[in-house]
Amino acid sequence: MTRSVDTRNNWMTFQFLPKCRYKCFRRQTVIDSCIAGFKELEPFGFEFGAMGFPVDHAHLAVNVPKKYSVQDTIGMLKSHSARRIFEEHPGFRKRYPRGSFWAQYEHHESTGRKDKEEAENYIRNQLKHHGVTIIDDRQKQLPAYAAEPDTSRLS
Repeated sequence: MTRSVDTRNNWMTFQFLPKCRYKCFRRQTVIDSCIAGFKELEPFGFEFGAMGFPVDHAHLAVNVPKKYSVQDTIGMLKSHSARRIFEEHPGFRKRYPRGSFWAQYEHHESTGRKDKEEAENYIRNQLKHHGVTIIDDRQKQLPAYAAEPDTSRLS
């Protein structure tokens, strides 16, 4: 007996804004923290497509599991990403002292199988559309300056 695979999908595109539309996504490390917060939901059945962060808002494509409502999904996405951003970037507490990162505004729409590629192209082209560039502030390790392993200790 073979198991049937559920081929249904519930792809949706979301747009979230930080409070006061601050330009929070100028640096790559903040974007990486936000993405990591979203990806924490993968064990719950969420599947992520394209994500775009044009400086002052976020676009993402998500395949939402059938057991979650749109409001539950929005709450989960916003809470996990905000928590991760505040953990990894403590300076954000100065701008958001109440601990609320995302604004009440959100936009969502269902994306059918045919429209999914069009929606993801729109998300991928957000930086070009808004004419912005992201500062890549991630730590890079230069092999020429990396420390040699300590060989003075004997095991």
